Amino acid sequence: MWETVIGLEIHAQLSTKSKIFSGASTAYGAEPNTQACVIDLGLPGVLPVLNKEVVFMAARFGLAINANVARRSIFARKNYFYPDLPKGYQISQMDHPIVETGEIEINLEDGSTKKVGVTRAHLEEDAGKSLHEDFQGMTGVDLNRAGTPLLEIVSEPDMRSAKEAVAYMKKIHALVTFLEICDGNMQEGSFRCDANVSVRPKGQAEYGTRAELKNINSFKFVEKAINIEVERQIDILESGGSIVQETRLYDADKNETRSMRSKEEANDYRYFPDPDLLPVEISDAWLDEVKAGLPELPQQKKARFIEQYGLKVDDADVLTSSPSQANYFEALVAATSADAKLAANWVVGSLAAMLNKDNTDIANSPVSAEALGALLNRIADNTISGKIAKEVVEAMWQGEGSADEIIESRGLKQITDTGAIEAIIDEIIAANPEQVEQFRAGKDKVLGFFVGQVMKASKGKANPGQVNQLLKQKLSS
Repeated sequence: MWETVIGLEIHAQLSTKSKIFSGASTAYGAEPNTQACVIDLGLPGVLPVLNKEVVFMAARFGLAINANVARRSIFARKNYFYPDLPKGYQISQMDHPIVETGEIEINLEDGSTKKVGVTRAHLEEDAGKSLHEDFQGMTGVDLNRAGTPLLEIVSEPDMRSAKEAVAYMKKIHALVTFLEICDGNMQEGSFRCDANVSVRPKGQAEYGTRAELKNINSFKFVEKAINIEVERQIDILESGGSIVQETRLYDADKNETRSMRSKEEANDYRYFPDPDLLPVEISDAWLDEVKAGLPELPQQKKARFIEQYGLKVDDADVLTSSPSQANYFEALVAATSADAKLAANWVVGSLAAMLNKDNTDIANSPVSAEALGALLNRIADNTISGKIAKEVVEAMWQGEGSADEIIESRGLKQITDTGAIEAIIDEIIAANPEQVEQFRAGKDKVLGFFVGQVMKASKGKANPGQVNQLLKQKLSS
């Protein structure tokens, strides 16, 4: 039996307006090579100047994971050649990172929790981007991203499955977005990871030889890439081969990993302290100010949702997976007289399904929290049933109007008049004597048949609670 060992290196692009060592813009989507200044290019005679905001953001992250925020950290030059790295080196932190020794708690599938160690988080500049798709037989280089500030978050090799790795990555994603230090946009490359994957015989203390899977930018692909790589390594070992330490690329189209290059060690990069940058020194007083300004973190918000609103753990976990999700839910609770649990069910159920179908973030939902709250009010006051409400919200999603306008125009008001419901029930009972006898003989499940027939005859408008109560009375008499 084999055991998987996984460690992640997550690159979170910090949400500053300017770059880490220059005043050039970090805005996404500009024309290639229009946002790279002489400092980003490392032209002779230029001097980098550290952006104070990146230190603030790194310190925020360190405090949020109960890590040690170094009072003194040092930038180094990481030397290597690549076409999109015009300086021939990347400014990063090696021996003295700004954040060390923290932890993240993840939720496992069986309902238990597990702590994953965070070895370090260090500041560095991003490189440019090589573009292969638009140039037949050539490669284009866009240096807009050169100098963009990154926080590289390095975990301990504590994860033992692809699902654990995804759970950890999602926790980090939620944390950096709640802290407002990263927008978390994976499609734009603001949040991506490298996965270090190895396998070893169960019970063996020594780690196996690892492969590094580079630049994966979706939770789904992280899980797929790790699982494919684990299979590859096990196949090689069980065939009598050995694993080569290397960097590999995950190809989502072919669902395979392939070799890029042999894996470099730290000494291959010839790190040395950057002579143009002073050590970063922060005071206890400044760090106390940063700590005092921390927002409510995901774990704290989750605990509050469970206690304040009586939510299930799983629902609270989903609702605190992003700031936009949590904000929508609380706005919905404020906008409706309905129970908070019903509000949670709608956000994680029907609304989530529609968002997923249209590949839309909840922050851009066509149905606002206030509009959905008005719909839930109509469930709470028995104007419509929960089933009819799903028809209404789909119409709201398509822009047909408010909940009240759609209910009125489509004639969807619930039938709550006892006499009208009784008349429908009497007809159904008279038409189904065989099922009546079955119910009276003790087959309680037949009640569901009658409920279905009444709801069908009323076109879903009869109040389900009244239908159940009246049916039981009439069938038992």
